[in-house]
Amino acid sequence: MSFYSKFPRTFWVANAIELVERWAWYGFFMLFANYLTGSSDMGGLEFSQSQKGTIMGVGTGILYFLPVLTGAIADRYGYKKVLTLSFVIYTSAFILLPMFSTFTGVFLMYLYLALGAALFKPVISATIAKTTTDETASIGFGIFYMMVNIGGFFGPMVTLLFKGTDSHLIFYVSAGIIALNFILLFFYKEPLREEGERVKTPLMQTFAHIFRNMFAIIKDTKFLIFLLIVAGFWTMYNQLFFMLPVFISQWVDTSVVFNFFYTYIPFISSNYSVEPGVMDPEFITNMDAMYIILFQVAVSSIVMKMKPLKSMMSGFLVCSIGMSLTLVSQNVLFTMVAILIFALGEMAGSPKITEYIGRIAPPDKKALYMGYSFIPVFIGNVLAGIISGNVYQRMSDKVTFVQHYAAEHGLQIPEGLSNNAYFSEVAQQLNMTSRELTNILWNTYSPSDLWMVLFAIGLLAAVALYVYDRVIS
Repeated sequence: MSFYSKFPRTFWVANAIELVERWAWYGFFMLFANYLTGSSDMGGLEFSQSQKGTIMGVGTGILYFLPVLTGAIADRYGYKKVLTLSFVIYTSAFILLPMFSTFTGVFLMYLYLALGAALFKPVISATIAKTTTDETASIGFGIFYMMVNIGGFFGPMVTLLFKGTDSHLIFYVSAGIIALNFILLFFYKEPLREEGERVKTPLMQTFAHIFRNMFAIIKDTKFLIFLLIVAGFWTMYNQLFFMLPVFISQWVDTSVVFNFFYTYIPFISSNYSVEPGVMDPEFITNMDAMYIILFQVAVSSIVMKMKPLKSMMSGFLVCSIGMSLTLVSQNVLFTMVAILIFALGEMAGSPKITEYIGRIAPPDKKALYMGYSFIPVFIGNVLAGIISGNVYQRMSDKVTFVQHYAAEHGLQIPEGLSNNAYFSEVAQQLNMTSRELTNILWNTYSPSDLWMVLFAIGLLAAVALYVYDRVIS
């Protein structure tokens, strides 16, 4: 009998559902930062970087906090019902979100979308856990994370095909993709639950028990310190979605990549470019997912014998170097190499976090500790929102810089212009091309200095982990 035949049908259905969900999520999420801050003539909302940071940081942070509660809801009412509710919220949120253009409206709709994702996450992970055994768990979760990365890569590649037509289409495409899961639900069978799980405990009593457990976790100082250290990694990691697409859009010259594809693979240059000579920034950022698909097995085989803490230290340090390097040059080839360095660190460090939590958890509390591993992800998203918002706006935002530059040179710019039109007007009055003005702003305001902030965060996390390792050893 083939090893893969040991997995029940629900395991494969759950993996298919996960692939579709990640496809829909990353299809919009990779493009979301530039949608929020982009020029109105390109379909963007022209929010400030601070507003973008608040929406993405707080909203995504709440997404990772809620599963501790939504998991209890799923245990109480059944996995299939909660999945159905999740997909209803997902689909309606994707359809409704582009109908709002105010900060408050978009923020509230994103929180609504986050609720759908928070209902989904614990259910699908629990399904994989319940449909694997000690013998099949390792390969089973490997297949599961492969689905995550495949969905994460192809999601943006599909939605970017529709970006140039109408920015709202990226949401409708994601809505159509997530709706495919309603079909897959017909083949989804509720996993068997343990005897204790079938007891219908009142929901509020379950929530009270969850919060009591939360305070019990806080008393474990060693575990709490570890979670706070790991939050530094997630703060840096989330810049891949929160900040890097915006930075590439504003500062990086992607003409070399465009010209390559225009010569050898014109389909890509035609469908993944903002305009002739300018590649979609999300296409460049999405190289991270492609690198993981290509190299995750090789990296995992290298670090599999390393102790989790040492692998995490190495991963965090390499990640901080890679993410910092993405900000130091306007050369897109340099940026792509930096993303590769970041991805190698991510592959070495990220999977070991879960492994380490499983090792240090008391034997009778492993599920509890794994459940609260969301804490650093929640904190990391909130802090990432601050850095990609207020900090980026002060240190690296091209829109802010060109306004300062125009004021310093006494230029009279008409009111009511879009961001792109404003920039073009400034360039025209100064008798410069857009690229020449961009280079002047780069040299005048040094937006690349933000690399020091990201490197400091990653380095601090790696050093703190080293100290932590020495102390607990």
